[in-house]
Amino acid sequence: MPKAYNPNDKFFRRAKEQGYRARSAFKLDAIQNRFHLIKPGNHVLDLGAAPGSFLQLIAKIIGEKGVAVGVDLKSIKPFKQSYVHSFVGDIFDESIYQIVEQKTGLKKFDVITSDLAPATTGIKSVDAGRSFQLNEQVLKVAENHLKKGGHVVVKAFPGIDHDQLLALMKQEFKQIKLFRPEAVRASSHEVYVVGLNKL
Repeated sequence: MPKAYNPNDKFFRRAKEQGYRARSAFKLDAIQNRFHLIKPGNHVLDLGAAPGSFLQLIAKIIGEKGVAVGVDLKSIKPFKQSYVHSFVGDIFDESIYQIVEQKTGLKKFDVITSDLAPATTGIKSVDAGRSFQLNEQVLKVAENHLKKGGHVVVKAFPGIDHDQLLALMKQEFKQIKLFRPEAVRASSHEVYVVGLNKL
């Protein structure tokens, strides 16, 4: 039986202590420690970026020679670093990427990260289906805006569409890895799928 959701678990407390906006920063930290996707000076696009915890960690890794861009339907509290940009927009609307290019000069990125998740219903098949639709769009964005040799990270809820997601990613990336960071809540079915080296 899965553990009950505890909003005050160690990752929640650690996020508060270290100044992260959400505990999800530790998920990306674990992914980064395992796969070393993001490098100093990289240009990184984070989809579904609010409240900005992924961007906080990305900013630390890339440094001032890099650029971090976050997109979300919700506004994101501005960052002090001039090289971190956030935009309010729908990831399904291509015009938001045109706006990003106009404001930052970037059309292509070294890494695309996504912590996007649907509003969950508790019904595994429904949640997995909605998650697949989001991830399918992230892959479309990657097709247009990820550099050759670049990497992508998506959050998935294994279900009937999971094999289809992996099959799509195998067409676009040299390697596909599944990873479940320790910071994922015990009650959650989520895993992260990492696409390495875009073909």
